[in-house]
Amino acid sequence: MRPLRVALLYNLKKNAPHGAGDPADATAELDSEDTARALQRALEAGGHEVTPLEGDVKLYPTLQRLHDRIDIAFNICEGHRGDSRESQVPAMLEMLGIPYTASKILAQALSLDKAMAKRVWMSYGLPTAAFQVFERADEPLFPGLSYPLFAKPVREGTAKGIDADSILYHERQLRQRVEWLIKTYQQPALVEAYLPGREFTVGLLGNALAPGEGPLSDKYGEDGFHLFPVLEIDTSPLAESERGIYTNRIKSDMPLAINYICPARIEPALERELKRLAVAAFLAINGLDVSRVDFRLDARGCPHILEINTLPGMNPEISDLCIMARAEGMAYTELVNDILHLAARRYSLLDRASN
Repeated sequence: MRPLRVALLYNLKKNAPHGAGDPADATAELDSEDTARALQRALEAGGHEVTPLEGDVKLYPTLQRLHDRIDIAFNICEGHRGDSRESQVPAMLEMLGIPYTASKILAQALSLDKAMAKRVWMSYGLPTAAFQVFERADEPLFPGLSYPLFAKPVREGTAKGIDADSILYHERQLRQRVEWLIKTYQQPALVEAYLPGREFTVGLLGNALAPGEGPLSDKYGEDGFHLFPVLEIDTSPLAESERGIYTNRIKSDMPLAINYICPARIEPALERELKRLAVAAFLAINGLDVSRVDFRLDARGCPHILEINTLPGMNPEISDLCIMARAEGMAYTELVNDILHLAARRYSLLDRASN
């Protein structure tokens, strides 16, 4: 692949706007300077010219000014506000006609809204826990739902709003938790059947192949996808009150306090099913280039899709996708540049030199 001029777009924690009523984990899904530097180094190691840019309210005029000096954007922007904030930067790029990595506007909106993603998966017959969206704390519980239940904000990532009190065992807990979620995160609460089994995540690279198109490289299957080894999230080293829940505290404050078992020690049949469902969940929402799909087993050991992350974390040390790539032997530089190459291929940029 010839060198490209890449705009690296991110939202750094240190640059996030702050409001008086923001929850303690308000910036949890935003990136560190270490992650941005690692991405820039990886792209430069691939031979590309990189312009790093903060994805804030000044981004659009900046992109207008730099438009003729950008071949493609490497986008990891989570956004700062709004129901579909992960779609905002893709929308800017679409308006300006700038190619970019990862999923487009609709898929980013669906992946952030967990309830809408679950509705899409249900329409495809994919397994996901029964659920209800609460706009108010006093809404009647659907007859098909029974305790224990699990509650979280409907439009957040990085386990925001998830802690040891997220599992609900009776009516009083349900009403208190839903009220707290709605008030704290200023959005509806998603309440779903609690799945008591093991938790896994599956990372993938790739896109559905166009007629006559072959895989990106020999790492990819004939369907166009590369599936990483399944990663199990094992919280057994924690205190009993925190076991079994992949909380925001774990992800943000102590990511190395649990066990990341990769490859997961599971039967081949379960591994195949998790990978099949990951690709199906990705295709159902029109994902592109890269994603990570989270699963949990029910009491019978059957996998259910929890959610999809179409902008998976890219910290080379602690992000789940990077852990999976490392376990397989894929270097971080290769991972980052494969994502870029997949997007460049979609826009017919692979053989286009920078001017």
